[in-house]
Parts: sequence; C-alpha cells; structure tokens
Amino acid sequence: MRNLALSEDILNTVEKPARYVGGELNTVMKDPSAADLRFAFCFPDVYEIGMGNIGLQILYDQFNKRQDVWCERVYSPWPDLDKVMREKKIPLFALESQDPIRDFDFLGITLQYEMCYSNVLQVLDLSGIPLLAKDRTAADPIVIGGGPCTYNPEPIADFFDLFYIGEGEVVYDQLFDLYIRMKKAGAARQDFLRAAAGIEGIYVPSLYEPLYREDGTLADFRPLFEDVPKKVKRVIVKEMDRVAYPVSPIVPYLRPFQDRVTLEIMRGCIRGCRFCQAGMVYRPVRERSVESLKKIAVEALKASGYDEISLSSLSSSDYSELKELVTYLMDECAARHVNISLPSLRIDNFSLDVMSKVQDIKKSSLTFAAEAGTQRLRNVINKGITEEDILRGSAAAFHGGWTKVKFYFMLGLPTETEEDRKGIAELCERVAELFYAEIPKEERRGKIQITASSSFFVPKPFTPFEWAKMEKKEEYLARAHFVKDNFRAQKNGRVMHYEYHDADVTVLEGVFARGDRKIGAVIRRAYELGCLFDAWSEQFDDAKWQQAFQDCGVDPDFYTLRERSAEELFPWDFIDIGVSKRFLRREWERAMEGVVTPNCLERCNGCGAGSYGCGICPTNQNPLEQAARGMRGAAGKPAGEADGSTAAGAGEVTV
Repeated sequence: MRNLALSEDILNTVEKPARYVGGELNTVMKDPSAADLRFAFCFPDVYEIGMGNIGLQILYDQFNKRQDVWCERVYSPWPDLDKVMREKKIPLFALESQDPIRDFDFLGITLQYEMCYSNVLQVLDLSGIPLLAKDRTAADPIVIGGGPCTYNPEPIADFFDLFYIGEGEVVYDQLFDLYIRMKKAGAARQDFLRAAAGIEGIYVPSLYEPLYREDGTLADFRPLFEDVPKKVKRVIVKEMDRVAYPVSPIVPYLRPFQDRVTLEIMRGCIRGCRFCQAGMVYRPVRERSVESLKKIAVEALKASGYDEISLSSLSSSDYSELKELVTYLMDECAARHVNISLPSLRIDNFSLDVMSKVQDIKKSSLTFAAEAGTQRLRNVINKGITEEDILRGSAAAFHGGWTKVKFYFMLGLPTETEEDRKGIAELCERVAELFYAEIPKEERRGKIQITASSSFFVPKPFTPFEWAKMEKKEEYLARAHFVKDNFRAQKNGRVMHYEYHDADVTVLEGVFARGDRKIGAVIRRAYELGCLFDAWSEQFDDAKWQQAFQDCGVDPDFYTLRERSAEELFPWDFIDIGVSKRFLRREWERAMEGVVTPNCLERCNGCGAGSYGCGICPTNQNPLEQAARGMRGAAGKPAGEADGSTAAGAGEVTV
C-alpha cells in the first residue's frame, strides 16, 4: 500500500485534494527497484488541464510498455498547496509512487503553452532541482522538454538539459537505451548530454552558443564542438499504424478539460493558414487507418467507461476515410449510449447529416473559425474560407435546427485595416439576418444566438508570419473596443455577444514565442517576484512581469514591435522542421499581396515536407495513388475548413 506524500490534514485544507493522490483507473504501478530508468512526466499546469492532454497519455502508455522504465506523472500544485509545501519543506512528488521527483532519472516537461514558463520553474524549485542546468550535478534528474514550444526553446534554454524536437514516439527508446547503458557504465552527466546530442531530434542547449550584434539581433548560433550537429532535425512518425496508441487511458478523479476518449485520426494539415504554427510543424499529413481507429475506439471505450468519444486532428474533414469511420462510430456509440464529438468538420451536407444524428443535439452549436472579418484579410492569412461558404453553411445548419453560432476571430493580423475590424460585426450581422430570412417564424426553435470572440495575433516561429510585428497593448484594446462598439450598433445587436482576450498576456506571449536566451533571466526574475500560473487570468500579474523586464534590462518591445528583415537570423533557425524558410518567406510575400495558396492536394507548393518521404504529400504520390486513397482535390472541395485552433464540445461542428 502506498504512503501518500501529503497528510490527511494537508489534503483537507487544499482545494481539490484529488489532484494529488493518484491511484486512478488504468494508472501503472511498478516495483521501483526493477526499473533501470524512472521518468517523471510533468504537465506544468493543474491536474485537470494536464489530464486532458493526449500527448501525455500516448507517451505514458509507450514508456510503461518497457519493463525497464517506469513513467509517472506530476503536475503543478495550485498556489494553496504550493504555499504549504514550501512552509513544511515537502518536496514535489509523483502521483503514482508519491516519491520525490528529485529521485527520478528524468524529469520530462511538456511545453504546450508559453504562459506556463513560470510553472516550469515552480516544478524545478519545489523538486529541489537547481533552476539552471549548469548548476546541476549527478544527483539531479536530466530535465528534458518537449511539445509545441520547443520549436523556439531559447527563452527557457538555460533551465533544460535537453529538448526533444518532434513527435515523442520516435527516438525516446534510443535516448533511454543510451542513458541506461551509460548510467551502468558510470558515465558523467556531461558525457551523456554530449552523446545524446548525436541522436536526431535531441537538442542540448549547453552545447551551443548564441552571438549577438550591437543592435541585439543574433549574429550567429553555433555548436561548441565539431561533433555536435549545426542543425537539429525534427523527428516524425512516418506510419501512424506502426506506433502504439493508448487503449486504456487513465481515467481521472476530477473532470478534466477534455473528459472523453480522444481518437487521434491523423497528424498534419493540408490547408496552410499562414498564422498557424501547427499547420506547418506537423507536415506532412499522416493518417491512421480506419480499421485501426475502429479497434482503438472500441477498446478504449471498454477500458475507460467514458460516455463520449472525440475525433482529434487539425482538420477532421480532410481525413480520407471520414465517412466510413463516422458511420461506424455512430452505430457503435448508439449501442453503447456514448456521445460523439466531431470538431474540425467543414459544413457540408455530410457533416450536417451526421451532426443531426448524434446525441445531445440540443446542446450543439455551429462554430466558425473565420479568423478575419473581410475576404481580403482572409486571403492574406490564406484561410481558404469565403463569406459565401459561411453563409451557405449557416443556412443549411439553420434549416437543420441549429440556432447557436460561434465565431472566432483574430485582431492585429498583418495588413489589418479599420474596414477589416468593421467586417467582424458586419459578418455576424449578416448571419443573424440570414436566420430570420431563411427560417419562418413558426419553424424557429428559439432565438438565434451569435457569440463572437477575438484573440490578438501572436506571430509564431515556423509560420509565414514569423517576420511580422505586433502592436502595443493599448492598440489591441482600442481595436477590440472599436469592434465591440460596432456590435452594439448592429440591427441585431441584441442577439449578438462579443468578447476579447487579455492584451497583456498576448504581448508577453509574443515575447516568449520569438524570444532568445536573454529572456530566460526575465522569466527567472518574474518567478522570484511571485509570478505563477500566468495562463490563468486571476493569477496573472503584468506589473510583476514589467518589473522583471526592467530589473533585467530587457526591452520587450524589441521582440514584439519590430518587423523582421528577410536576412535576420532567428533564434530557432537551427531547427530543421522539414518546411523550408524559403517557402515560409515566399508565403509571407504572397500574404502581403493578398494571394491565396492552394492546399496541398490541389497543388504541391514545394514547402519541403516531402523530404520526409511519407504521408499525404503530392511529392510522394502520383494522382492515381491519391485517387486510390480517396483524397479530394479542388473540384470536390467542400465549404470552409478548420484550423484546429478550437476545441469543440459534444455535438459541435467547427468550420
């Protein structure tokens, strides 16, 4: 029987004590003495957020399939427990064994969102691990980072021993084998790190040196030794059916953000939205076979007892066997009384027919990730959805019984004008008018409800907009207020609601997204000042962050307000994601001209991802092979598409 790290008295005083006790259904318990390597997998946010992450579930399952590895989980303690642990000097612990994290061989931290960086330091600090990698000894775990934020790891490079660049299923076994072998041989920590740098996809920050010009831009970024690669190449799964997928997911005690079986149907996206990092860094599109997905779905529902299943991808409608898969799931889920969540579907007759049959239809809403209010700006961002698409899809949905419509927009996109901002309210107004024009009063199922929200644009690495500038916080807020005023002025303003995100957080996210190693000192200083859980609006304190920038002598405007030149060396240019910088620059120039680039199946645009030699990529397949797989070209293109930026709930359709 396990001894809990926290006493009953402590658990009774903190919010949601179930976050810290472990023991959930389908967790893995092993004999610590039988494992050659112990891995603590950390999601640097609260338990409910981390337990909804499918990447954690995939790697937890993969690692624990090895007899010589025991993978456990750890999350960031909420501030109430954080305070108690510091006062009582309780070290941070893993959920499964309740053992201190400092006793593990590896601490793996998934980096899903830049605003969790202060939580990374919290996890290290509470674990008793030196914050800076250079201060660690043989007694400390190897700290490795993975996830989307590793596509620019430089702002947090000083805190990590290693970064894993790419998809986790590929080289972890190779890394673990190396570690176990060198550990048994008594090798020094630095020798292991030097050897690990030779594994494709592994980046060791201490083996590289950034050099700066007088203006603060990078002059060079070079390895310190000849045997360390100048470029770190992203690793990807080339055949989805050849890697394991968890069919016995951990079922949490508390309701997580994603409380359902998640069925990952494919990776990558053919669409090429110019603001979307995921659409670039996960190229090329690779599908899991429909037969494999059917089997996974049935086994996962049996093993978990969940009453909902969701398809996961950046654009589910582009999955070539979608009709067969959804038809099977509808039959299977009806027999099991299980709901189906189908986000990222384009609005066409097939999608609406499917959604009319799934359970909980009364709770459903129609979601448009329109991103921009005018067609001109949608062309700039290469969204590939027209106003005609939106209106046609809305009309069909209204006739199908939908009365709730959500819109997602961005403010601050490159080339944005006042007309583009006006267009946000005007587009929503036209949708409202369409409802009243299309549906007779006696056939209406309640009032039309339109909810629109705006985030503020953040340029991300490895996108065509990585050269773009941002705006000051005050300008973002002025634009949001302008849009809100336009909503109030609309004829149907009483049925339309508009909200916008936090501008302070957006600016800071922009600094982190494209920052360099100088930002690490700012993050550490902000943590010392008390910054924690910055992704939570009630916890975020912008004044402390501004103080940290001032204390460190770092100007945040340098990272946000500059449009980069074509020649500038970026902090992330040492990473090779397969998509070339030349292609991204060409897409930037096409954006400035308002020129739309066709999707990958309409025409190969030479992005470079074909170098991986796999997936749905015109570079790798001739037209006959594409036709055999049921791929759709321009002639069969349905209306609209999703970018994967929204998480629809049960019964939602996302466009």
